[in-house]
Amino acid sequence: MPRILAITGGVGGAKLASGLASVLDPSDLAFAVNTGDDFEHLGLKISPDIDSLTYALAGINNTETGWGREGESWNFLSALKELGGDTWFQLGDKDLALHLHRTTMLNKGKTLTEATEAIAAKLGIRHPIIPMSDQPVSTLVDTCDGELSFQNYFVKEKCEPEVNGFRFQGIESASLQAKLDQWIEGCQGIIICPSNPYVSVDPFLKLNGVKEKLAKIPTIAVSPIIGGRALKGPAAKMMRELGISSSAESVAEHYSAFIDGFVIDEADKESANSIKIPTISTNTVMLTLSDSISLAENCLGFLERFL
Repeated sequence: MPRILAITGGVGGAKLASGLASVLDPSDLAFAVNTGDDFEHLGLKISPDIDSLTYALAGINNTETGWGREGESWNFLSALKELGGDTWFQLGDKDLALHLHRTTMLNKGKTLTEATEAIAAKLGIRHPIIPMSDQPVSTLVDTCDGELSFQNYFVKEKCEPEVNGFRFQGIESASLQAKLDQWIEGCQGIIICPSNPYVSVDPFLKLNGVKEKLAKIPTIAVSPIIGGRALKGPAAKMMRELGISSSAESVAEHYSAFIDGFVIDEADKESANSIKIPTISTNTVMLTLSDSISLAENCLGFLERFL
């Protein structure tokens, strides 16, 4: 099996990642994870996309909410609310333990990559989970209410303000994580998971030299837009507000400069002929692990055409 890099962020990305991890050995698959959503809250270093993937690969993710851990309790948050504390960002007790442990490691001089590796190992995860960079990059959303940090827009404001654009603070000085750079050097294929192209994938793509590296490697992407909408998250809303058609075709166009193939849902199969790059349609709705595995296998089979 060729060596694969999966680029992921958010719940949709974590679902396909679980399927890929079920069919590929750790020596054949690594994950590059968006860190533009990372932020500090209550003195804790929080990495939402890394955590979503970590919980999913460990089999302890909350499948009902799509975020956080299963079997969660909320004693900390309830007590904080009683004291008049800031509770807009939901931190369960088990989730809080991970954030506290990560923050402790970072404060002791560990990099985000080292902290992520340590946590993954404790949870029995064998596939490499690699942050896109160890330098901070912050996604800022330009809205009708002014510029908001991503988590303020996404969680506190519930994605309600109209979006005008995005800025990735720190992207100019951030570098591709060294282990990712090494993995890409020996990589035969890349899969962009069905993550939000603008806030979950673009931060990675905008790191210095990344697009040029990917252009040399067979790459496919999976559309997060199905029938004009996103199953999870604000991608379709963002696209409409940016004046972009909320369609699989628009996602394909967004990636067209460096991808070789595109995967759309069966609901959009009639649009395949209007997409300028080779495209297949299959079921991309992942309600179960079996669905995730099936999509992973279809993606890998499609990717092999370009190897």
